Amino acid sequence: MTVLSQTPSAFQGLMRADEEHPGAQLALRRVVFGGEALDTRRLAGWYARHPDTAPVLVNMYGITETTVHVTYAPLDRSAPSVAASAIGTGIPDLRVYVLDEALAPVPPGAVGELHVAGAGLARGYLRRPGLTASRFVADPYGPAGSRMYRTGDRARWTADGTLEYLGRADDQVKIRGFRIEPGEIEAALAAHPGSATRW
Repeated sequence: MTVLSQTPSAFQGLMRADEEHPGAQLALRRVVFGGEALDTRRLAGWYARHPDTAPVLVNMYGITETTVHVTYAPLDRSAPSVAASAIGTGIPDLRVYVLDEALAPVPPGAVGELHVAGAGLARGYLRRPGLTASRFVADPYGPAGSRMYRTGDRARWTADGTLEYLGRADDQVKIRGFRIEPGEIEAALAAHPGSATRW
């Protein structure tokens, strides 16, 4: 295997095995992270034992609505010193915007909501027209009739034109790459016949 694609949390197991067996040969050329936010500080031990190119580590941000990647950021040994999660630049078939609440672009360094548009964008959610209408909105910066997706993720452009992921704008969480909506869990618990809504 020369390319490994996995969540950052799963990579921690490989890092432990690598630390326990120093000098073991790795056949990997590239490791691609996705599915959850990458805390680059956790890569310090890896870079202490490996050069930047053996293998190359790449952080990719993605969402189901684009099946699946949106941006990519090749990493190097300076990555652990960066506080935010660097997610890089958009892949060629997508347009990436960081916008304020009025859907205006924010300047570099300012925090806004990440929006995605382009050929790789889904049409919407199956049999969920209300949710589709609220998340897939008109793209004022693209061709006439095009749409963009409101990700609910906070981000900012750096001075060098790359993106940093800064977490969610709502209560949604990801566990091992799966989206969890606490409000949906709360509603299900409240609707349960044994619930007296005392929890």
